[in-house]
Amino acid sequence: MSVRTRRQPEPELSFSDKELFDLALAWITLSVAFALLLAPIHRSPVTVGYFGAMVGLSFVTVGVAFLLHELAHKVVAIEYGQVAEFRADYQMLFLAVMSALIGFLFAAPGAVYHRGRITTKQNGHVALAGPITNHLLALVFFPLMLFPGIIGTVGHLGVLINLVLAAFNMIPFGPLDGKTVLEWSKPVFGVVFGLSLVLVVGFYLTFGLF
Repeated sequence: MSVRTRRQPEPELSFSDKELFDLALAWITLSVAFALLLAPIHRSPVTVGYFGAMVGLSFVTVGVAFLLHELAHKVVAIEYGQVAEFRADYQMLFLAVMSALIGFLFAAPGAVYHRGRITTKQNGHVALAGPITNHLLALVFFPLMLFPGIIGTVGHLGVLINLVLAAFNMIPFGPLDGKTVLEWSKPVFGVVFGLSLVLVVGFYLTFGLF
């Protein structure tokens, strides 16, 4: 006797209302936090209009860097048959804003949680997808630096933010991507982490903070 079992559907790229809310909240909160951090560097006193412009600038650069970083994790996890969703860490979002007010930003807004059978190598690929996406985004933003005015500013900040996020997330500590990559492959971790540090330090020394 044979019994036909129903095949489980493959996970698809979809977003729940909760996930969309968390992504939007994290995007907006990080943009405000980076604006709080950057605005005093350029202008004092900071007017409402100027701060609003800094929020908009952060929304385009920091927000895109964060959003595509997390989506990269989600897409690769789904490719490996995982069920994956982003969840914001509300306490860390609050900490991001508070730390920005004192001149230091610790940005760990949340994470993509995924479940299902997965190998150590595949899990390493999921983790690596985020920092690699930030490196690619830095390449996309770099040509904008050639333009004067606001476009050049967007390009500069876009490159810097993506390089910083890539290097920060490759730190092999706690829930950061670097720890998972290190558990999978020490050589891959060494190359990506080392390259990330060289790029962010080199960019800062060559082009400055802003």
